[in-house]
Amino acid sequence: MSSLANVLYPPPDYRRTPLSTVRWWESRRLVFNKAVGAAGLVTLAGMSFFFALPPFSSPMPFPEVLGPVAAYAIMANLCYTFGWQAELLARRLWGRNAPDLGPILFRQGLIFSVGLTLLPLLLAGLLWVARSVVWLVS
Repeated sequence: MSSLANVLYPPPDYRRTPLSTVRWWESRRLVFNKAVGAAGLVTLAGMSFFFALPPFSSPMPFPEVLGPVAAYAIMANLCYTFGWQAELLARRLWGRNAPDLGPILFRQGLIFSVGLTLLPLLLAGLLWVARSVVWLVS
């Protein structure tokens, strides 16, 4: 199995105790942070590229983006914590009949977080195209 498949399709927590569930999630937090952080670096690099393109080229204001980037990183980790809390809540509500939600929630949360992190890059590209069209037409 490839390492990407190992990340996206981890085995569930078979012990299913609250402590083992938290350990299962926390053992994957570094992978989550690396993936979201890498997507963030791609976004910052791409946005600085779009800022530098003519027309209306200007350097990207890096000191001003550090605060929002740090806030985003904190919020991403807070939302990650909701994953194991949701799994524990499901087990409390449904007992042993609760499905193994860990792998599903982890995979969907990772994909959503990476996509959300890359979204500003897409928007910056679309904004550059729109500004260029307006500049060409006027």
